[in-house]
Amino acid sequence: MRAIEITAPGGPEVLRETQRPDPVPAAGEVLIRVSASGVNRPDVLQRKGAYPPPKGASDLPGLEVAGTLAGGDLPAGMKLGDRVCALVAGGGYAELCVAPAGQVLPVPKGWSDIEAASLPENFFTVWQNVFQIAGLKAGESLLVQGGSSGIGVCAIQLAKAMGAARVIVTAGSDDKCAACVGFGATEAINYKTQDFAAEVQRLTAGRGVDVVLDMVAGDYVAREVQCLADDGRLAIIAVQGGTASSFDAGLVLRKRLVITGSTLRPRSVAYKTALAQSLRTQVWPLLEAGRIRPAVHAVFPAARASDAHALMESSTHVGKIMLSW
Repeated sequence: MRAIEITAPGGPEVLRETQRPDPVPAAGEVLIRVSASGVNRPDVLQRKGAYPPPKGASDLPGLEVAGTLAGGDLPAGMKLGDRVCALVAGGGYAELCVAPAGQVLPVPKGWSDIEAASLPENFFTVWQNVFQIAGLKAGESLLVQGGSSGIGVCAIQLAKAMGAARVIVTAGSDDKCAACVGFGATEAINYKTQDFAAEVQRLTAGRGVDVVLDMVAGDYVAREVQCLADDGRLAIIAVQGGTASSFDAGLVLRKRLVITGSTLRPRSVAYKTALAQSLRTQVWPLLEAGRIRPAVHAVFPAARASDAHALMESSTHVGKIMLSW
């Protein structure tokens, strides 16, 4: 099969097309003939040598795919040739990919394979952190850092579809802020020209927000503690701003705040299967009803994965970057 491998840690140019043996599904796994693969920040970190795959996972990058079932232990109710998308721990940048059967979901009705491949990594992550861990409820408010990213656009749409009263986002330009509002954000803050903590306080009349989804960490944490309402929850899912954080612990006590963190990739298949089942029943109907729309910014032929990574690192995109096979 054709695949895209990381030839050595480095820049986008280290991604090269190669030939690899076809993967063989183990018990409890399916084989997917891939038509589209999603590009995500963890792929960039892996390419740089900063995020090695879990033990037993493929060394090929790629955490989400869509295509057709080609073999293995098929999920109940599915058959060979069915269109599916899946979350994987690696190996997504290839014409064939194995996935745990429990992490496979049908392509939502009305969605293309490119659009479906943009779903798993972001929707598993947002559903886990915003709803299951941070417990965002209908009528509450959410602040999303990096609202124009794939995660951000997913969080905006999913929170609104699940009844959030307010979704405030940060983004790095006025154009990106406008795009976020177009996806349903209530307000968007240009973090390069505005103090997001002060703006959140102004927009909420000093109350703050109930949940913050943070991909930055670093010095953002102190300001996010200020942004949170009483009984607020901060969910940290990445550390693009660094791992060291200093914040007012007294505020955490007085406001009864909860600060959480998680990484999804190393979690067990059983854990991810439970997430998939929850998404299938609670979120997939929203996708098929058109209440959440695709957010694909650009599609590259798989052989141009290096260009896709360069675009990802430029941070000029809004939504998802995809590879097509």
